[in-house]
Amino acid sequence: MKIYNTMTRKKEEFVPIEPGKVKMYACGPTVYNYIHIGNARPICVFDVMRRYLEYRGYEVTFVQNFTDIDDKIIRKANEEGTTFQEVSERFIKEYKIDAEGLGVRPATIHPKATETIDEIITVVQGLIDKGYAYESNGDVYFRSAKFNRYGGLSGQPIEELEAGARIDVSEQKEDPLDFALWKAAKPGEPSWKSPWGEGRPGWHIECTAMIMKHLGQTIDIHAGGQDLIFPHHENEIAQAECFTGKPYVHYWMHNGYINVDNRKMSKSLNNFFTTRDVAEKYGYEPIKFMMLQAHYRSPINYSAEVIESCKNALERLYNCRNHLDFSLENAAGAPTEGEEEFRGTVDARKAQFIEAMDDDLNTADGISALFELVKDCNLFFAEPRSKETVQYAIQLFDEICGVLGILYNRDTGSLDQEVEDLIAKRQEARKNKDFATADAIRDQLKEMGITLMDTPQGVQWTRS
Repeated sequence: MKIYNTMTRKKEEFVPIEPGKVKMYACGPTVYNYIHIGNARPICVFDVMRRYLEYRGYEVTFVQNFTDIDDKIIRKANEEGTTFQEVSERFIKEYKIDAEGLGVRPATIHPKATETIDEIITVVQGLIDKGYAYESNGDVYFRSAKFNRYGGLSGQPIEELEAGARIDVSEQKEDPLDFALWKAAKPGEPSWKSPWGEGRPGWHIECTAMIMKHLGQTIDIHAGGQDLIFPHHENEIAQAECFTGKPYVHYWMHNGYINVDNRKMSKSLNNFFTTRDVAEKYGYEPIKFMMLQAHYRSPINYSAEVIESCKNALERLYNCRNHLDFSLENAAGAPTEGEEEFRGTVDARKAQFIEAMDDDLNTADGISALFELVKDCNLFFAEPRSKETVQYAIQLFDEICGVLGILYNRDTGSLDQEVEDLIAKRQEARKNKDFATADAIRDQLKEMGITLMDTPQGVQWTRS
């Protein structure tokens, strides 16, 4: 498998630190509001990365944090007249609702910044002891210029970074590029005791401390949105490697941006959508599919047309999967002509899928392989085939959908039974030459979004 490494700007063969095991970290949300569709992209993409690594036989420890103390959280709590804990816990619950709706599995560990204060203080003190950080009126800053590889991840010379840096009048830094590891407490703000007085952690140090606590000093994969490359991930590398003297991350993965109707998503442009807003209108699964239909490093465009197209694509997949169930129920008693050759075709689709996903998690081409399999199955199972061959196709279909984390809304419950009962009544009416009743039932099913097809194996229904 090859991964595009943001650090080296090229695809590299993936070789984990420990054979058969992967340590992976993805930056999670700052929990002060509902996640927007831009937040949903890394959540979906790197869930698939984890799933695919497991599919390929790796044991994956996947850590995704919650930033539960932050200026925005404090501001929200003050606006509501409540505590930062109430705000963060409420939106952690809301995040979990959205993640489950998107078919995203919980991480192995979901640490919180506030649960990692002792580890943060240890790292900050260690950086001070080594001369990489300094205290200034209760704040602690990292000396960016002392790390000679600063700017390596973003690919920007330190001179350009310095030119773009800003310094607030309230900050007492030695250099504009220096960043806060610890912030002195302001009146009325939550704080923790530290060697430098009451305060709270800076944003960048949280992830480093959580990674070291749960994964160790060097990890295989660190993932996040493109917007985090600078300064967040750049600063993580600097503080971590200066503290440990070891490489921090072997492979950096970053997903591209989401535009809305071909414009950058922004509250000022009134084109800012939460995942919940979109899901209430279209459902969660089309959002998930939209995130995967393009390569994760490419920008994607959200629009009503795009999400409707994703709904239609998913419908094709659901219909194929239902057709496979129907074929299984009406399987031939013995193998028919061409089944061995068809199994070879199924094997070729599996190889096609793996080749795509091995090429820097190319979910777009992986989905193409799935739709090729759909076309193969729809043609081949137009007539009865043996149970073994139907199951052979189902196994791969379900494997691919499982890796992509889609088709998790298969309705095999009461609605399906209601449809089957109506079809049985229609068949009875036709048998009795009561065509008016049969046509009325067909119309009723059509209003329910059910299309009937008369096949040699019997009546098959699909959602339309």
